[in-house]
This record gives sequence, C-alpha cells and structure tokens, in this order.
Amino acid sequence: MPTTPPAANGALTIEAAGCVLWRRSPVTGELELCLVHRPKYDDWSWPKGKLERGEDALAGALREVAEETGYTAVPSVELPSTRYLAHGRPKRVRYWAAEAVSGTFTPNEEVDRILWLPPDEARRRLTSPMDAGLVDALLATLRPAR
Repeated sequence: MPTTPPAANGALTIEAAGCVLWRRSPVTGELELCLVHRPKYDDWSWPKGKLERGEDALAGALREVAEETGYTAVPSVELPSTRYLAHGRPKRVRYWAAEAVSGTFTPNEEVDRILWLPPDEARRRLTSPMDAGLVDALLATLRPAR
C-alpha cells in the first residue's frame, strides 16, 4: 500500500473505504440504496471504515460492507472519494459502487439499523451533505430507468 504523504499539519491521512451498496427491490424491482445507522454517532451513512494495515482499499470496502450490513457485494466502478478532517486529522474515504447479492443484516455494536431506500429518499436521509453527492455518482454509473 503506498504511503500517504503527511498533511500540511504533519498528520498522516487516515485511509478508509466503503461502498454505495445497491440492489433491486425484491418487491418492486426498483433501485434501492443501503444506508447504515451508527449509534455511536447517531448518523446515517454509507457502509465504510478504516483500512487495516496493508489492506487493499477495495478489499477493505467489501470487508466493511460485510461487517456492517451482513451482505456480500459485487463491486463495479470506483466512485469519487470524500476528504474531511476527523479529530483534527485528514481522512480520505474511497468508495465503490457495489451490488448486494446475498446476506442478512444482524444488528451489531457498530451498526444497529440499515435502511434500503430509493435514491431520492437516501439522499435526504444521509446525515452528511458530502455523502449525498455519491447518490448521483452511482446513478450516473447505473443509468436506471426512472
């Protein structure tokens, strides 16, 4: 894994990865996006997390999806990354579009709830405005019939 250069303040960038997890509704066939609720932060976001030492970003993204949602996912294109400060340190989260293919959610310490929502509802429910832009990035790759 390449070394991330220090930020202007000398702090190393925290590297994380996740997925914009999607599926076709088992009832209607419409596109649904998976949001996770993290009780520690009381927020709704995409499944994501910090990479383990030496872990490939895509492998980490799929691991986080499995840990947080219980779903196995098939990744496709890489989506835009987000960058922000976390506890005074720069953080970069790389994202991939990924289709949920199997699994079942079980609440855990990190994630107590998930929601499968249509894109517009997911955009509104996301806590961070920077996460909402990933809805459009995903839609551009899928070009679903609306």
